[in-house]
Amino acid sequence: MSEPLLLVINAGSSSLKFATFNAKTLMRLFAGGAEMRSSGIRFTIENEHDVCVRSEIIESTDWRRQTVEKLFAWLEDEKLTSLIKAIGHRVVHGGGILCKPCRIDGPVLDTLEQAVPLAPLHLPENLKAIRTAIRIMPELTQVACFDTAFHACQSRVTRTYALPAELYKPGYERYGFHGLSYEYITSRLNDLFSPHTAEGRVIVAHLGNGASLCGMREGQSVATTLGYSTLDGLIMGTRPGNLDPALVLQLVRDHNGDIDHVERLLYQRAGLLGVSGISHDMRVLLESNAEGAKLAVELFVNRAQRELGSIAVAIGGIDGLVFTGGMGAHSTTIRERIASGLEWLGISLDPDRNFAGNVRIESSQSKVAIAAIETDEEIVIARHTRSIIDGV
Repeated sequence: MSEPLLLVINAGSSSLKFATFNAKTLMRLFAGGAEMRSSGIRFTIENEHDVCVRSEIIESTDWRRQTVEKLFAWLEDEKLTSLIKAIGHRVVHGGGILCKPCRIDGPVLDTLEQAVPLAPLHLPENLKAIRTAIRIMPELTQVACFDTAFHACQSRVTRTYALPAELYKPGYERYGFHGLSYEYITSRLNDLFSPHTAEGRVIVAHLGNGASLCGMREGQSVATTLGYSTLDGLIMGTRPGNLDPALVLQLVRDHNGDIDHVERLLYQRAGLLGVSGISHDMRVLLESNAEGAKLAVELFVNRAQRELGSIAVAIGGIDGLVFTGGMGAHSTTIRERIASGLEWLGISLDPDRNFAGNVRIESSQSKVAIAAIETDEEIVIARHTRSIIDGV
């Protein structure tokens, strides 16, 4: 191997993924990462043929930093380090200032540090991966790609909160997240659906440890369930989704004004984990007979159905629905349970197609085209990184 490479690092709330791409063709050459699971944190690397070339358990509370270090050690062992031309990073929040992919420098890092309160579960991990990569390979161009950027085109009405005008300051608005995933799905709409549907009213359900919905028209974000922070909207692995603000205020009072404690509770101990008392992992909950697990699943499905109906109103109906994310792409049960309450919207799954893992899974009676595919945030980051270093 002698052609230049792009390295992509995607640090999420419960996983860290990475991949290398041929810098010219954007062909994926290897991929891997580490993920928090009930059995522990496993670090893996697969080659371009999906064959595992490395697998081990990481036993560290600082496992994201250790994952990046293990990745670079492997690159060095394979004599690939010198081929890397640039590194692209997923960054969950641009702080309301950074709205498009950019080179990472001192001012960019300062802006991201200041934005940590907007995404305290994600941004510290994004920054940790970035700083580790800079420490190991300081001479390389590093590029930040923002999850909030995809939604920057939304209208002022959609982005504005009903706060007193005298309290308003830049940043007090709805941002939306999972934008890199939505950008990838948008690039695939013409492959999935007819041109009329692809350019029409499409709802994408990104369902994973972090979860949201996005309603699009002509491939542009119109409405999404996440807002100012990553706490809003759907129930998630460890986050509650939409809460009455009065309840948050009461939680602060109940904990003697300890805002940091309540913040940790809402970001790390709520959601599926909090309700079930068992796990943040939907796979574990679906296999459990415990009442808490059943309730957590029912709440997740109910909220997804309600929010999907709301997004459909915001975009004026629905022509296409795409399930993606870890749950959306792989959990036939979750797809079936969400769809089963949405017949009034014209949504009808074909049970055989759904459980067979087909891409198109609507029934012949469905008025809505329905697809289920894996997202690929890494290829989106690679595209942006190439554009930055090529000056496009």
